[in-house]
Amino acid sequence: MSESVTAVVLAAGKGTRMKSARAKVLHQVFFKPMLHYVLDAVQDAGIGECVLIVGHQRQAVLDSLAGYRTTPVFQEEQLGTGHAVLCAEKACADGDLVMILCGDTPLIRAETLQAMLSQHRRSQAALTLMTTLLEDPAGYGRIIQGPDGQVQAIVEQKDADEEELAIREINAGIYLARRDFLFSALREVGTDNAQGEVYLTDIVAIANRQGLRVRRFFHPEAIDVLGVNSRVELARAHGELQMRHNRDLMLAGVTIYSPETVLVSPDSSIGTDSVLWPGVQVTGRSRIGSGCTLESGCRIHKCHLADGAIVGANAVLHNCRIEDAQRIVPLTYRVG
Repeated sequence: MSESVTAVVLAAGKGTRMKSARAKVLHQVFFKPMLHYVLDAVQDAGIGECVLIVGHQRQAVLDSLAGYRTTPVFQEEQLGTGHAVLCAEKACADGDLVMILCGDTPLIRAETLQAMLSQHRRSQAALTLMTTLLEDPAGYGRIIQGPDGQVQAIVEQKDADEEELAIREINAGIYLARRDFLFSALREVGTDNAQGEVYLTDIVAIANRQGLRVRRFFHPEAIDVLGVNSRVELARAHGELQMRHNRDLMLAGVTIYSPETVLVSPDSSIGTDSVLWPGVQVTGRSRIGSGCTLESGCRIHKCHLADGAIVGANAVLHNCRIEDAQRIVPLTYRVG
């Protein structure tokens, strides 16, 4: 019988580097809060139980979760990631395995989580860490491995020597652990450090001391585990999700010129053999038929375009219906 899995999603932090009055995980990335992408990945990976750690602006975070099934746990004090996970111990009581994720990683994919689960089960490890390679690993914990593949340590930047600083494989911040080991190890960690926090990464050393197996799940696409800590990283994540969606549309038979400039909301649809020129935006559950042409810079919101419609450059249409093969001249502004 397969071991049951509980996901613990960390969403309690303030996100001070965002310089915002809004909780970091509620910042919009490609049409919805970044936290929702993490919850979608958990759900699509087939993980039925999800515990959400909330703290800063917790009611606003919970109010955003209509349609999601989570068990909220409050972290009253911000005492580190390890402490946040410890708060979830009771909520994880029925699971065999615990997967820990951060709520600010909107690019993580369900298939990546599934692959990590499969490897963890095959290896029979007590703890598996997701890792990736960075060209510039500055600021990230480096992965130290033994010749047998055992992860021996995560060395933080400030503690690394010259040889360790040259390591490009870093801790991606996603963990999978046996529940019994995880919570006993976290209780052992304590807060005897400069920050007075419970460091989640300390469980690696504890597992090694206990002679337990610690493995790394290497994910080659570093962008997928990007944590959003600033407006710069927010824009990067938005652009990546935009390009993923446009790629799916192109593979489904839509021509998109300069896809990096074209924005199509996930709740809109576009028929085959339609052509989207640079700078087009299609939003608000719009329905674009087959064989349509949207010329450069046009904006379509809450519209229905029948097959063969043509919308001229820089036209703006809001809540309109365009009939078969109808042509809208450039610079048109039409509402309703």
